[in-house]
Amino acid sequence: MTESAARGDRDLLRRYHDRGDLEARERLIEQYLPLVRSLARRYANRGEQLEDLVQVGCIGLIKAIDRFDVDRGVELTTYATPNIIGEIKRHFRDKGWSVRVPRGLQELNVRLSQLLEQLTVQLERSPTIAELAKAAGVDEEQVLEALESGQAYTTVSLSAPAGHGDDSDLDPLESLGQLEHEYEVSEDRAILAPGLKALDERERRIIHLRFWEGLTQSQIAQQVGISQMHVSRLIRRSLEKVREEIATGRNL
Repeated sequence: MTESAARGDRDLLRRYHDRGDLEARERLIEQYLPLVRSLARRYANRGEQLEDLVQVGCIGLIKAIDRFDVDRGVELTTYATPNIIGEIKRHFRDKGWSVRVPRGLQELNVRLSQLLEQLTVQLERSPTIAELAKAAGVDEEQVLEALESGQAYTTVSLSAPAGHGDDSDLDPLESLGQLEHEYEVSEDRAILAPGLKALDERERRIIHLRFWEGLTQSQIAQQVGISQMHVSRLIRRSLEKVREEIATGRNL
């Protein structure tokens, strides 16, 4: 970026932050849309439309403009890029879960995947549930629930090359942003609705108790009147049915 362009950005940012000039804010957004589109294009071949990713990236750009401190001496491009990338990565991370899984279980599932690889090398065999629980510092039921929740997730490598350009093998910047919560909720409901219709009444009740009310498998077993093992099987089967139904709907 040229020095004159940088000065122009700072002038617009001061007009917006100091005087609340919304026109200056809109001009900044328009000027940086090519940057958003360029960054979004690197993630476009991972099951999402480019325009959808551009919209997500724009949320990161707007947040960067709103939070930018003109007196820090950092260029807006430098500050905005990780915000845009972070917003897109957050989008992929959250959309990867076909059924909303509690954040704690998502994080434990990631830890267990790492521990599973480490213990397999150390023990020269697959570790038991008890060994995984001990290594993670949690009880065996939490391990089972976290592994079960992994069935609802399809991983997407955000660092893998996205295209065939000269810089397609670059992993831009590591950063996480935040999506507007209400956008998440409304989109999740729309995505899940057809999948949940494929379940029978008992399956829907169990999924609701597990993922909406946050009950454990043992608590669900007591409420429904079946064994915890049966609850685990029903949850796994239900998640598979939901995923298949959603995938079928998207391919129509």
